[in-house]
Amino acid sequence: MQEDFLHFIWQFQYFNRQQLLTTASESLHILNPGLANDHAGPDFSQARIRIGNIEWAGQVEIHIKSSDWEAHQHQHDLAYENVILHVVWHNDKPICRKDGSLIPTLELKERVNVQLLGRYNYLLANKNVIPCASLFALVPDIHKVHALDKALMQRLQYKAATVQELLAVNGQDWEETTYQWLARSMGFKLNAEPFLQLAKAIPLKLLQKHRDNLLQMEALLFGQAGFLEEQSNDAYVQSLQKEYKFLSHKYQLAGTKLSVGQWKFAKLRPVNFPTLRIAHLAALLQVHQNLFSLFIHTDTLHAFADILAAPPSSYWQHHYTFEKETKITSHLGKESISNLVINTVVPILACYAQQKDKYAYIDTAIAWLESLPAEDNYITRLWKELQLPVKNAFDAQASIELYNIFCVPVKCLSCPVGVHLIKKSQ
Repeated sequence: MQEDFLHFIWQFQYFNRQQLLTTASESLHILNPGLANDHAGPDFSQARIRIGNIEWAGQVEIHIKSSDWEAHQHQHDLAYENVILHVVWHNDKPICRKDGSLIPTLELKERVNVQLLGRYNYLLANKNVIPCASLFALVPDIHKVHALDKALMQRLQYKAATVQELLAVNGQDWEETTYQWLARSMGFKLNAEPFLQLAKAIPLKLLQKHRDNLLQMEALLFGQAGFLEEQSNDAYVQSLQKEYKFLSHKYQLAGTKLSVGQWKFAKLRPVNFPTLRIAHLAALLQVHQNLFSLFIHTDTLHAFADILAAPPSSYWQHHYTFEKETKITSHLGKESISNLVINTVVPILACYAQQKDKYAYIDTAIAWLESLPAEDNYITRLWKELQLPVKNAFDAQASIELYNIFCVPVKCLSCPVGVHLIKKSQ
């Protein structure tokens, strides 16, 4: 038995409510089960019940065993003094308040449909990476769509909250935050964190002081990234080192320098090497001064590609890394541009919508996702094998979130698909 299951049973009242009695044999009527509480304190608030002829309003606490009340030390917590009903699977001990009065208790173990419990236990014990995989075909499309919509909105809220944290650190400076978030996204998965660290170490305002000199912008970024530490016979590298030595001393940058070991090159295509992406970022920031405004008002992939089309300096037209010259493709491909929209523009739009109560920007974010192609990865392929259509980036992002927040932790009770399957057994 899991406490989450009891929460589910109580919240949706999936138990036999005929002739309810407390463990003290008092008649019990549930007028309102209350609102689920995701924070500290009792599990449900604003509940209303009637015991005998007296109506009570207050909180409800859920446990597997009544003795868990003491195991969790609730008897010492004033937040639990207003609990009007203790809902348990098994009543193994009477529980009292500090004043000695008995807390009314409802035992559920004889009131829950065994098939309901059996289906839940089946999902819980299933070893498939998607617990409901063998039953997924039985689920009507409406519940699958509901699950995707719910997962996508949670993903947007999470990403918006992450941008919001960065925005707060940056004193509500949207341009600085957009620059940092873009840098993070340009690191893609492997180099996201060092790129973000680099952007924090070299603020946008500092780079903008040197917009008339791309070499100095590159020197600040490459030097702070830790790529200019070794002696070199390459004239371009020597120029960067000379500029960085002067600028680092001028702006006292030594304390926030990254080490070259923080950057990942293995398993990356050369076009995504961090050296080339840093050069690309410098060029982009030289050409465009107001990225935030551009990002929230750009609504086509072609227009966004034009923003990102700023070519890196001539050295990086022939190099993926320092010194080793080669014929290269330095521009971002369509897939990379789509990923930058998904991971940069969409979260910023979602955050801005929440911050300013302008929810038209959420519609814009969703429109972006619906217009972009779906990612092809391990998770999206799992869903396709179950015949879940993954037609665009909306479906892909939603299915990834569905897998990560519901399937991996086996939170079937929070998933519309899982809830449908469990209820179906009633």
